[in-house]
Amino acid sequence: MSFGMKQFYNGVSFPRTDIPLLDNDSFFQGLLDATDRDWRVCSYFGVPSPSGATLYCVMASKASGSLAIAATQVGRSFPSLAKACPQLHLFEREIAEQCLVRPEGHPWFKPVRFQKPLCDGAGFWSADDGAGLLPGVMDFYRVEGDEVHEVAVGPVHAGIIEPGHFRFQCHGEEVFHLEISLGYQHRGIERALIGGPSPRTMHMMETIAGDTTIGHGQAFCMNMETLGSVFAPPRAEALRGVALELERLANHTGDLGAIAGDVGYLPTASFCGRIRGDFLNMTAMLCGSRFGRGLLRPGGMVHDCDSEIAEDMLQRLQVARKEVSEAINLLWETPSVMARLENTGLLSEPVAREIGLVGPAARACGMNRDVRRDHPFGMYRMSQIPVITVDGGDVHARARVRWLEMERSLDFIEEQLRQLPRAGGLINQPRGIATGKCAVALTEGWRGEICHVALTDDQGCFERYKITDPSFHNWTGLALALRDQQISDFPLCNKSFNLSYCGFDL
Repeated sequence: MSFGMKQFYNGVSFPRTDIPLLDNDSFFQGLLDATDRDWRVCSYFGVPSPSGATLYCVMASKASGSLAIAATQVGRSFPSLAKACPQLHLFEREIAEQCLVRPEGHPWFKPVRFQKPLCDGAGFWSADDGAGLLPGVMDFYRVEGDEVHEVAVGPVHAGIIEPGHFRFQCHGEEVFHLEISLGYQHRGIERALIGGPSPRTMHMMETIAGDTTIGHGQAFCMNMETLGSVFAPPRAEALRGVALELERLANHTGDLGAIAGDVGYLPTASFCGRIRGDFLNMTAMLCGSRFGRGLLRPGGMVHDCDSEIAEDMLQRLQVARKEVSEAINLLWETPSVMARLENTGLLSEPVAREIGLVGPAARACGMNRDVRRDHPFGMYRMSQIPVITVDGGDVHARARVRWLEMERSLDFIEEQLRQLPRAGGLINQPRGIATGKCAVALTEGWRGEICHVALTDDQGCFERYKITDPSFHNWTGLALALRDQQISDFPLCNKSFNLSYCGFDL
């Protein structure tokens, strides 16, 4: 890259001294130049210092299959790039509240999580002791007008779901603007990881987003393995791939059923609710947990899949494939369902690219990006899954992408189970982690790209561990998809994205 970022590949580590420390002008102009050349931002975060912060930016290029990183030091403020590069707007606000450095010129400067900063010092949101704001206490955007009304939903919802606040500016039924406010259950996971790893670290990784246990667990294991100079055995890599695709199948099935339920089409909703449980039970066959807890560990896997379990899973997959195909095809063959899904919650490809959308939501806008192919890891280095895109950017496209991905995941799992590498070792234990290193791992969770960045200090502990869940990229997409829609379409649009509150509220 022309402005001197260090380029590397997914899942590797290198000395922190190799990260170019650029002057402010070179760093910020370089980010803009790179995004103009189709590099995108995977992670952008700060490490607090007494005088300000050191900012790090990790970017990815599909064309070269490489990642890149650079850093710069700033004082108590830094220039905001959000107007020119909207995909940075949440990252900049997060840096502000974690490191107490202000993004000057940010177009919509407000809290992300109402959290206590990572460093001590005087806060600039409201409290003089740096304690941050009370959850939800902030100025909300308002559209003025005699016939404009405001609808507030949450943060407490009528159901067993996590808290999130949605505020609509409406004219009649038409939504002018949706503002999403999260952070009501900020858990302090990134703060708790500083000084690690500890025996509890893997358990925290498995609960970043409970429905993405394997996706986040895989990213953490990749970082620990490269920092500990070990490799997972081939059999373990194959089983990790099986577990990751089972996680995708369970969640996509559940989402398609929920979308059917939101339009009142009960046959598919009922069938998919049960079949989702079948996929979860297959994961439980591997480790005893339907969500994959306790399955992955740095260096490999805890549990094996013998020939008897593999054969049983193959038979179950055959049945599940037939049943889920019949259930989903009912959606496509029912005109009343298609009338509700098509042209609802539209998001154009240029807008999706501008805000940095990832995962199925991005591929439903025609964006051809998938970490499994573009930055392969684990078994995906040897066994590729075709990337599926759909034009349209509406609820129908987001549903269709899920189904097409499920078909490819079923093929992948069957292939891996039929040709599992020979038994003879599932785990290579890392012996501590290297000092003064940086490690970056990307995985493709069922919602999209997951990015973990580890910075170790001179004692081999985490000075900073940055986690970016795909929901962090995609919540803005949901807000934009509601513009000019009926407010009654919100549940359907929301489910078509199905983003994580807890994965965001780190």
